[in-house]
Amino acid sequence: MFTQFKNIDTAFKHIKTFSLFLIAACILVSGFAIYKSFDIIKTNNKRIYILANGKALEAISAERKDNIGVEIRDHVKMFHHWFFTLDPDEKVIQRNMLLALNLADQSAKKSYDNLKEQGYFTNLISANISQEITVDSIDVNLDVYPYYFKCYATQQLIRSTSTLVRHLVTQGYLRSVSRSDNNPHGFLIQRWETVENTDILKP
Repeated sequence: MFTQFKNIDTAFKHIKTFSLFLIAACILVSGFAIYKSFDIIKTNNKRIYILANGKALEAISAERKDNIGVEIRDHVKMFHHWFFTLDPDEKVIQRNMLLALNLADQSAKKSYDNLKEQGYFTNLISANISQEITVDSIDVNLDVYPYYFKCYATQQLIRSTSTLVRHLVTQGYLRSVSRSDNNPHGFLIQRWETVENTDILKP
């Protein structure tokens, strides 16, 4: 009689142990499944589709911090492109300067006003001079905010009879602002200044 009860008690303990193990295994499997589901959803949310010329193109979205260096360099490059790419046409100059000044603070506006007061743009128009710029490299320090940059570029002043080439170096800082159609990267250049602007090749 007692042996029978002892066997029942032992069997109950085995069943209890097995049941606890089974419950733990179910919890682990369920937890892993839930984790993988959220991971897949997160990955799929990073996939976006862009409609271009009637075709859907797949793109991968990313956090801003992952591409901040690329965005800063492109912002600086576009600012210099608009500020220094000029033709002997007053409307072209005004349009390009407006686009450039949307990307920078009063330091760029001050440089523009100084050039205007010196008659720089009037001389470009009267002498039929086109001005072009090629950005060679941009150094960016992402360790400290606002972000410091230094831009190295080659500037060309093109006349009908000759071309003057200049080595241009500028520097400044960038702070984050809201994105807009006029400022798609969401940065604003501040304390911008020209460090060097020397002739490389004289006509």
